[in-house]
Formats: sequence, C-alpha cells, structure tokens
Amino acid sequence: MSETLLRDGLAQTTLHPLGLRVSHAQGSRITLENGKEIIDFISGIGASSFGHGHPEIVKAIHTQVDKHLHVMVYGEMRQRAQDEAARQLLQLMPDNLNSVYFVNSGAEAIDAAMKLVRRVTNRRKIIAVTGGYHGNTFGALSVSSNAERKAPFAPLVGDIDLIEWNEMHGLRAIDASVAGVIVETIQGDAGIRIPDAAWLQAIRKKCTQVGAHLVLDEIQCGFGRTGCPFAFEHFGIVPDHLCLGKALGGGMPMGALVSNKNYLQQFAHSPSLGHITTFGGHPVPCAASAVASCLLKEIDWDRVEHVGAMIESNLKSCNQVHSIRRKGLYIAVELENSEAVNNVVQSALANGVLIFYFLSTPSAFRIAPPLNINDNDLNEAIDTLKRCIKRCSS
Repeated sequence: MSETLLRDGLAQTTLHPLGLRVSHAQGSRITLENGKEIIDFISGIGASSFGHGHPEIVKAIHTQVDKHLHVMVYGEMRQRAQDEAARQLLQLMPDNLNSVYFVNSGAEAIDAAMKLVRRVTNRRKIIAVTGGYHGNTFGALSVSSNAERKAPFAPLVGDIDLIEWNEMHGLRAIDASVAGVIVETIQGDAGIRIPDAAWLQAIRKKCTQVGAHLVLDEIQCGFGRTGCPFAFEHFGIVPDHLCLGKALGGGMPMGALVSNKNYLQQFAHSPSLGHITTFGGHPVPCAASAVASCLLKEIDWDRVEHVGAMIESNLKSCNQVHSIRRKGLYIAVELENSEAVNNVVQSALANGVLIFYFLSTPSAFRIAPPLNINDNDLNEAIDTLKRCIKRCSS
C-alpha cells in the first residue's frame, strides 16, 4: 500500500496504511467508495468529537467560506471568526486563562508554549515526563518520551529533562532553574495512563513555589474527551498554560495555546513578532471551533459517562481483555500482546468498526467514539468488538 501512495505522489507515514478510500462521512459513520460503512469508534483520533458533518459546524464553515478565506497573517487584521472562536473558548476557562493564541495544530501549540515559558521566566530548562507524547514538530518531539522515535532526529532541542510519571521523588528536579513543566493531564500515547491527583497537585504546588510555569497538554484528553470540558477539572488544578488541538477545530485543523494576557503579550515585543504564524487562526477553522465550543457547553456529561461505563463493562466481560483504562470516553483496552491487538484491530475493521493502535503501547488499542454517538451505532460497535476480541484472542 505504501508503494501505491508513492506512485500517486503521496508520501507515506507508515509501511502499513489502512488504504481505505473514503466517499463521505456523517455522524459516527464513514462510507467508503465501495459503499461499505464503518463506525468511527476513534473520532479521527479524537479530532471529530461531535461526529462527522455535524450540521451546525458545517453551516458555520459554509457561511465563513462565503465571506472570505485567508486574508492576512495572524494578528494583523481583526476577523469576526477569530473573535468568536476566542470568546466561546474562553467562556469555558478559569479566570487566569484569559487569552488565546490560535495555531494550526496541537504540536504547534506545544512549541509556542515552550517558547513562552522561556520568554516569561528568562530560564532555559524545561521538564517533561516519561511516557509523554506531545507531537512530532522538533520542539514537541523534544519533550516527548519515546527514545526510539527521537533518536533518528537527534540532537533535538536542548535543556530538556524527563522526570518519572506519577512518581513524587522526581519533583525534586523542579527548582529555580526550571522555566516550565510540560505534562499531559492524562497520557494518551502511553495507553490512557491516569495519574494520581496528589501527584498533579504536587507538581502545581512545586511550580508555584519555584516560579516555574505549568503547561498542561490536553491536545488529546481535553475538549470533552474525559467527561468534562477539560481534564484538569478532574484533578483540582489550573495550569499556567493550556495546549489544545484535535477536537478544538470541530473536524478542522486547529490548535491553541491558552494562557494569561500578561504572558502572551510578551510575544509582541523584545523582539516584536516573537511568535508568528501565517495560517494560525484561519477563519474557517475558527468558525468551526466557535460552534464546537458552543456544542461542548451543551453536552450531557451524564450520558458521556454512561456510554463510557457501558463500553468498559461490556468489553471487560471478555476473558481475553486484561484491563481497561478509562476516563470518560478516553479508553485503552489492554490485551495479551501486540499480535492480539493487531488481530482485533484488523478484524474489527473488516467487520465495520474502526479502532486503532497506540504508537508506544503495542499491547493495547484505543477507543474514543464521538461524544454524541447514537445508541444504534454504539450498540453495534460494542457487539462487533466483543465478537472480534473473543474470536481473535482465543
């Protein structure tokens, strides 16, 4: 399949792409060119949390396209789509997170956060966490954990140290030399690892004590995925900076660094244009994002938890499932080994349900259905997965 991509002039990202040819998508279903329907049980890896083709999002996109597309690099002209996207997003935020810098992806938001904590604190060292995954730009890869994925591109950004995930002793490394600590509120690529609240609270306290800034990466786990608007709400903390992406754009490419006005204004001077982007804040993704934020305010969180618990209880009934890690609709299903995972993923796809792998956790597969998945699609997907697990892992 990778040879086909290259022949067609497309660079491949894997030697084993799915290779499916998409015709259209609506709600929780993707229709292929051959007419086959697939239930999207991963929401485009968390990017389409309100399903495909949500009518309010699509309407907003069409309305904006009829007005204008790109007109000028970010920040030089006022655009109503940007104003509304910021207004709706910031209504969901605590008081100290009162300003937003829109970019094109979550990884770009991480890069911006790395620059900002160094700019504001006038310090260099950044601390990240083992098991963390923050993206594949040069900066985001530098604060990610998987050494095998980093090695071919070394040396990366310097003055980065890793501390152990969910271990209190590592917090001794957070001292007055540290500009910022970057951590996923709930780790995604590591297989939905949920930390102890006390650990995250201790990081928050230590950062405050030594003047370091806490950056929470909620590119995957934020924007409703864990059963509330933002994952940090589960842990009783508030970051200095919040990185968003994926679901933020309502299916459009978008990321954001959410911070405090006093911090973000420092990008504007000494030097001027300290952080710039041409297409960040593009009016079409902004129009979609404004609606996505509105939809997030209307979510039935009790139903989200009910759906997550229903998936968990059904799959736990399969003897082949070793464990399930879940917060809301952010779910990892642990099997015996990578071979069992591959068998289940492939069998599920053949039977009309799309689940997927983790980059760094080969013995588990991910589930992340749309937050508003309907009961029929939910029940069909669960029944199919149970059959595939029992058949492929026996």
